[in-house]
Amino acid sequence: MTELPLDGITVVSLEQAVAAPYATRQLADLGARVIKVERPDAGDFARGYDATVHGQSSYFVWLNRSKESITLDLEAPEGRQLLRELLDRADVFVQNLGPGAAARMELGPDALAQSHPSLIVCDISGYGADGPWRNRKAYDLLVQAEAGLLSVTGSPEDVAKAGISVADIAAGSFAFAGVMTALYVRATTGKARPVSVSLFEALTEWMGSPAYYTQYGGASPRRTGARHATIAPYGPVVAGDGGSVLLAIQNQREWGRLCTDVLRQPELIEDPRFATNPARVVNRDELESIIAVAVQRFTADELAANLDEASIANARMNTMHQLWDHPVLAERDRWRHVDTPGGSIAALLPPASLGGLEARMGPVPGLGEHTRSILAGLGRSEEEIARLRDASVI
Repeated sequence: MTELPLDGITVVSLEQAVAAPYATRQLADLGARVIKVERPDAGDFARGYDATVHGQSSYFVWLNRSKESITLDLEAPEGRQLLRELLDRADVFVQNLGPGAAARMELGPDALAQSHPSLIVCDISGYGADGPWRNRKAYDLLVQAEAGLLSVTGSPEDVAKAGISVADIAAGSFAFAGVMTALYVRATTGKARPVSVSLFEALTEWMGSPAYYTQYGGASPRRTGARHATIAPYGPVVAGDGGSVLLAIQNQREWGRLCTDVLRQPELIEDPRFATNPARVVNRDELESIIAVAVQRFTADELAANLDEASIANARMNTMHQLWDHPVLAERDRWRHVDTPGGSIAALLPPASLGGLEARMGPVPGLGEHTRSILAGLGRSEEEIARLRDASVI
């Protein structure tokens, strides 16, 4: 098998839920050995979010393939000692415990810089490891609210949360990038620099466009449902057969083609109400009424074909079932099979493809599945492992 970029890198992670597991799964995809440290009783609490995937959590099977699971009671001195022995052999340590928990166990970046100077420490927090909200709990929906995402998402009447854990995923993505950068810095300078990411600041970065629009434009983008808040026409239209097609106009050239080739109303191109994008946004309701009438002569398939012919971007509003069966994923051979304790499942290759290399797509671990082998690797005998299990340390 071809060597992957992170073969030989060991990651130890005190992780739970989404943000840290997403970061470390991406490291595992690239070949890193990821040792996931879990509580002996129930493990990562994301294991219990639901039971939809062969009796397992949909979140957990998505985020934890290709990892090893060890159970350790970190309130027990022997448990903390075993963790430190794992860190002695690790390149990266990732944690997203509750506020202050890592520091209380002397697992913060400053303490580990003294005891493990070559270890890259990645802390994922809610609102930052310092500052006025360092001890505040943060969950994804709460961060969506604090970062202003809810204020620009939904319909004019109702706010709506994003349908995925967007703050967690943002933080996990930045943590992955930060660790990769730190590994490069260590390889080129010999210095291990700590990485810190907060959910709030990660999502705030993603809020850049509406934040600038509001700060310098004087008003926040309106909540516009499935329509774009600051570009028009950009959103769903209903064809004559009741099917929906989402179309997107990005520039004046596309606007002209929409008017002439699809709507067949070239006079709209220079109509003062619609001649520029800012004007179209102001007069959105009137424009959308004109479009709604004009597309009634098409079925949804015909409308999509006409938009394609006019080189105007469009999409169908797929359900999750339709996404699962999407022809792009099938024809590009993006699906693989991954084993889990409950049975084999389909899994998508990571979106970033490296030419000539395929990501590792290893099994999802059962709780504590690798405890014995990991401890044996630390030199513990079968008798010692049995004693630790009897004492509920593992």
